[in-house]
Amino acid sequence: MGDSDPFFRAMTEGTAEHWRRIAEKDSAFSRKLPEWILLQLEMLRDDCHGFAIDRLEHCLQTATRAHRDGRDEEYVVCALVHDIGAMLAPANHAEFIAMIMAPYVSPENRWMLHHHGLFQSYYFAHFFGGDRDARDRFRDHPLYGYTLEFCRAYDQAGFDPDYRSMTLAEFEPMLRRVLARPRS
Repeated sequence: MGDSDPFFRAMTEGTAEHWRRIAEKDSAFSRKLPEWILLQLEMLRDDCHGFAIDRLEHCLQTATRAHRDGRDEEYVVCALVHDIGAMLAPANHAEFIAMIMAPYVSPENRWMLHHHGLFQSYYFAHFFGGDRDARDRFRDHPLYGYTLEFCRAYDQAGFDPDYRSMTLAEFEPMLRRVLARPRS
């Protein structure tokens, strides 16, 4: 079954030694998270969906703008990865990436990631009969302005085919540092 080590057929059969080995292998697998995220970002290449640029370039533009504005590394990484869930969770990509990044980022950045989809809908929901002001139900939340600024300054502005973004390779060390250790 992939390992020559004895295995169990049900969790009730697991011993302390089984679980020690599983935890060891799980830890090694978890260290590959940066590679999995980089792969997901690469999968956004050539995925334009009617925009002038592909989704990878959108993520690079969003992160580059945040970086050039002097945002801290964690924020920049959040800007980089904010849309990687678009392929696996198109109906709730914001919640998807917030869950992935939750152990590695501040509660503020987690909230921003989780809600950026709703906040971003301000720019298009009304064209489809939706409520462009749906984000206002969070108006009294302490992170409303933080998330509003992310969408206004970086996310909605990141669709310019003439903008010169940093490369994914330039962001890779930042991504690796942020994902090096869970905060919680």
